Amino acid sequence: MKGFKLSLVAMVLALGACASNPKSPSADATPANTVKEEGTAGAVVAENSFEQRDKFESYNRAVFAFNMRLDRWLLKPAAKGYKWLAPEPVEVGVSNFFSNLSEISNVVNDVLQWKWKQAGNDTGRFLVNTTVGVAGIFDVARHAGLEKAAGEDFGQTLAVWGVPQGPYFLLPFLGPSTVTATVGMPVDWYTNPVSYIDDSATSWTVKGVNILQSRAQLLETEKLAKGGDFYIFVRDAYLQRRDFLVKDGQVEDDFGGDFGGEEEGFDF
Repeated sequence: MKGFKLSLVAMVLALGACASNPKSPSADATPANTVKEEGTAGAVVAENSFEQRDKFESYNRAVFAFNMRLDRWLLKPAAKGYKWLAPEPVEVGVSNFFSNLSEISNVVNDVLQWKWKQAGNDTGRFLVNTTVGVAGIFDVARHAGLEKAAGEDFGQTLAVWGVPQGPYFLLPFLGPSTVTATVGMPVDWYTNPVSYIDDSATSWTVKGVNILQSRAQLLETEKLAKGGDFYIFVRDAYLQRRDFLVKDGQVEDDFGGDFGGEEEGFDF
């Protein structure tokens, strides 16, 4: 299910990271994705490392255009209808339910990355919310001091094991990824409880509700992502977010300041 959600949140991935650091950019701030080199005349040449990682840009832009048309004509109208029909408490409950299911994949990857403390936290969250929280509809664990940690997937596990993230790679329907994250997707599907629903109608209904809920959460936030080359915004936002997750928050934000700790904003 994480692959589906990535396609929906890609447009505003940077906002979750920016929420962790409310500083405003200064006029002379140096973006974290920029490398400075002094030329012979003393001029500063800025090189975008995210651009270097976009080795398949022509292909990626074609897929991006397809995904955007799909969103414009199908996902966004459906999400607006869902938001109009579903009261806010229902939206929150649905979001909590799918967030709780994701804890299983989180625990598996916590263990594979040797993050025993986080594995204990995520296991506790799943057990408490599944029982006392009525199948995860209510986030009771948070009130018990078990905070939601950043999500883990097998692509992140591979990176922790020393596998390079690889070039930026856009997938039809599924959205932004990297080569390594794409390789890890089958394991993520294997650890997703929804994959084990035998009845195909029920399985696709559950997946559809998750997609609509995730997209509906972005209807207001996406208004902040206007102007400029939207493809570059999404690419840089995704790669920055990916670095944030792989390095457990120990990265530098676009405004040159360290940001880390618990993530804020959306649960991706």
